[in-house]
Amino acid sequence: MNRIKTIVITTLLAGLTLAMASLASFAASEFEGVWAVQDTKGKPFEITLAADGKATSTQEKAAEGSWKEEGGSAVITWTSGWTTKITKEGDHFVKTAFKKGEPIDGPPTNKSDAVKK
Repeated sequence: MNRIKTIVITTLLAGLTLAMASLASFAASEFEGVWAVQDTKGKPFEITLAADGKATSTQEKAAEGSWKEEGGSAVITWTSGWTTKITKEGDHFVKTAFKKGEPIDGPPTNKSDAVKK
């Protein structure tokens, strides 16, 4: 009888742990959504970061890509080879962009405010 009780409790705890882990994976990132930013010439465009890791942009040169949260930033890898980061700096967010082949820990090619819509 005690063995059955132990098995039932263990199974319930395992199920609860699995359910909590699943819910945590569905928690929305603060980066998900639509961001208003500017390109290297100061022209406004939008970046959309989806929950499934897909990134899209209204800018022709970087229309599609993928993103992940890394070190407190959203790091976006575009099919064009460029990389964009959206990072919180103090009370606002900033977008930095890096040309293909440039390290993302170096100076950015472009920097602008990033405003979540």
